[in-house]
Amino acid sequence: MKISKKMLTSLVITLLSTSVALAESPDRQEPLGPAGSAHRPVQARHRKTVVPSYGQDTLQSTQYGMVRGIRDGEVLAWNGIPYGRAERWKAPEDPLPWKGIRNAEKSGPPAFQQTPLGYTGTEDCLTLDIYRPDTAETDLPVFFYIHGGNNQSGDSRQVRLQKLAVKVNAVAVSINFRLGAFGFNPLPALKHGSSEEDSGNYTILDILQALDWTKDNIRSFGGNPDNITAAGFSSGGRDVMALLISPAAKGRFQRAISFSGGMTTSDTADSQKIFARHLAPYVVADGICSSKREAEDWLLKDSPKVAHYLRGLSAPRLAGAFGHAFIRMEAFPHLYRDGVVLPKEGFRTASYNRVPLLMFTGTGEFSLYARSDPYFSKAAADGTIFMDSKTKAEFLFAQNYGSRMYELFNDEDSAARMSSHYGRTPVYTMVIGYGENPAMVGEKEALLSGAVHGIWIPFVTGYADATAKEFPPGSFDNPSALALADTIQRYIGNFMRTGNPNGKDLPLWKKWSSAPYGPTELVVDADRTGARYTQAYGHGTYETILKAMKADRTLDAKEKEYLIRHVLNGRWFSEPLEKQRSREDGRR
Repeated sequence: MKISKKMLTSLVITLLSTSVALAESPDRQEPLGPAGSAHRPVQARHRKTVVPSYGQDTLQSTQYGMVRGIRDGEVLAWNGIPYGRAERWKAPEDPLPWKGIRNAEKSGPPAFQQTPLGYTGTEDCLTLDIYRPDTAETDLPVFFYIHGGNNQSGDSRQVRLQKLAVKVNAVAVSINFRLGAFGFNPLPALKHGSSEEDSGNYTILDILQALDWTKDNIRSFGGNPDNITAAGFSSGGRDVMALLISPAAKGRFQRAISFSGGMTTSDTADSQKIFARHLAPYVVADGICSSKREAEDWLLKDSPKVAHYLRGLSAPRLAGAFGHAFIRMEAFPHLYRDGVVLPKEGFRTASYNRVPLLMFTGTGEFSLYARSDPYFSKAAADGTIFMDSKTKAEFLFAQNYGSRMYELFNDEDSAARMSSHYGRTPVYTMVIGYGENPAMVGEKEALLSGAVHGIWIPFVTGYADATAKEFPPGSFDNPSALALADTIQRYIGNFMRTGNPNGKDLPLWKKWSSAPYGPTELVVDADRTGARYTQAYGHGTYETILKAMKADRTLDAKEKEYLIRHVLNGRWFSEPLEKQRSREDGRR
């Protein structure tokens, strides 16, 4: 019988997959550590088994078994591949090997979470999706994506990465990971595992597990395991920034991109009190304690009874305890400065994982949160915000100053805080202004959305669907917007390969400088005449914004005070504002 080249390739892959499955059989797993969990050291560890090199086919092999994906136009895709196993408040373990060929046509279920329509997902959610161009090329850079959603919601399908993979000629990986109280829990009763488990930062442990899997297996999909760009949006961007200071993340990625991220960590002791406060009503309802105060004290005990109770709580109760916190850290504190996964000093540490970094933000970052705030939500929904001059003025005040602080928080403030510890490693910051011009997107949309949180998505991914609902049809497929998207995608492609976004025929994007009048953000926008690029010089500060708020005469002092205390309060970016209010309260 004559054997074709295709049949021979399939036979080789099958044989290799069989050897992998045998090498990774359950009886070869690590010994159990404390509390019956597999102890994983903080440092990266990689399997020694050989993974077959990429062949241009939907059938590929991982260290745990074979997967068959799909061919979708110019893209090869593999979805729902397990990269680990999750048990509640344990460090993730390696996935179990499987026999035969695993169907990888659909994404895995999301992490368990609360949605407007109820609860969805599963606690054991550790899967990832892979996209790459349908070519024979290998050694492609890897775009490793962490979705947003306040680390409480979202999934690997939040944004589509297929077009980006083709445009920048890369392998794109998007992951599911534990969220909410399943992804973060600092209570003392749970601290009887490994040092990393005791951190309470289970989301970060999942991300590290996914990075390890990617490094160990991505050659099978044509990716370069030594050229991984960790990228994330919103809370995913904050997770990326946290990876920059995590001792556990050292060496696991080579570049980083934060879309609307910023620097945020939480004090463990304060977080424990907040968790106890949110869970106390359940303890009272279940008859364990007679009052919320007593329940809070009970939950803060390092007790086997407390641990047993917490582990027995239903998933809906745990997810529902924190609701949808939006961007208020005080409602759902996470990213704990535990001293193992994240340093005790947080972003004040001098021990950064110094990799080239891009940071993106929009000029209207707070618009979504301003119009969804209870104070404005009804007027924004029914259109009366355009008819009532007082409400409109109040909204513009909150949207303007909230967005200015949020924009500063997302990139320039982070760059400034990193500058003394990041050495000569380059940082580049970009501000997207598209969406603010009524001539491009409409008057209503320019007011209520502008360069909204997530404005980067159509310009980076090539898909407008995640952002298009904010704007009229055609807002992102006109020649000027498409030209801007082409430039931004080329920046990202260059950056993934070299650590420098610049290249032939591109506007020069200067790296951020701490010099008094050095280059800061590259400001990008588009109008009917084409895309626009302006390199900014000089630094914005919270002090400047706070002075402008105080001097603003569009509202009286009482109106401003209300908005500051009830709409702008408790946000990721609002700490300087709240410190100022506290000082003023102290003088009264």
